[in-house]
Amino acid sequence: MNNNLLDLNLLSSYLTNLGKQTLTKMIDLYIQQSKIYLQDIEQALAESSQTLWQEHCHKMKGASASVGFTQVNGLLVTMEKSMEANAMKAKDLQKLNRLNQAAITEFEQWLAEID
Repeated sequence: MNNNLLDLNLLSSYLTNLGKQTLTKMIDLYIQQSKIYLQDIEQALAESSQTLWQEHCHKMKGASASVGFTQVNGLLVTMEKSMEANAMKAKDLQKLNRLNQAAITEFEQWLAEID
């Protein structure tokens, strides 16, 4: 599988060192947590709070890096520093939701291919 949504070197290293069961738990935890992060980012946008926007983007940025979601992480690096108007941030948030879901799907497909 060749994609740029996932850091397959990192994930393969996790697989070797931690095993498939632990990797499955990691992604399950990330999925739960990312829902909360996305809601928090959306709330920060609704409140027009730059401080909360940066704080919540920062938290999700770290989580996405830890599970090897390269594009999600890259977008969050940009979003965290964004001083754009709310309309632009809303577009970034929509893109983040799509990318995050695509990365989760890609991760699950990758994991399913491992015996």
